[in-house]
Amino acid sequence: MAKDTVRYPDEVVEAIDELVDDGMFESKSEFYRFSAEYVLTLINSDHEVETFNFDEIKSELDISEQDHAAVLGTDGGTFFLDAVINVRKHGLRGDYEAAERFIDTHYDSTDQECIILEELLGTYRNQSA
Repeated sequence: MAKDTVRYPDEVVEAIDELVDDGMFESKSEFYRFSAEYVLTLINSDHEVETFNFDEIKSELDISEQDHAAVLGTDGGTFFLDAVINVRKHGLRGDYEAAERFIDTHYDSTDQECIILEELLGTYRNQSA
């Protein structure tokens, strides 16, 4: 295992110390290892976790997908972007029905994301007209 030195603001270290003192993490090292791996899983779906007890810690922290979304944005930084890509792909190909089907099967018509995707699809329709 590699060792790396990182400096944190005093307030951050104090907050981590409190988590360790409360028993949420066994040590600061466990907190840092878990945190780094957790962030890597958020930004890279192919990341393979190596931290011991990662899944156990994650389940004990009870972090839900909705929590991810609240922190990272509308959809947690993943599904909405994929939806935009999907709608764009169909829009560029003129396959508007497929894009509409995708939107209708994945979103409620009153969702903000749905409205944005429909507007996006409308731009492709307008460009082809």
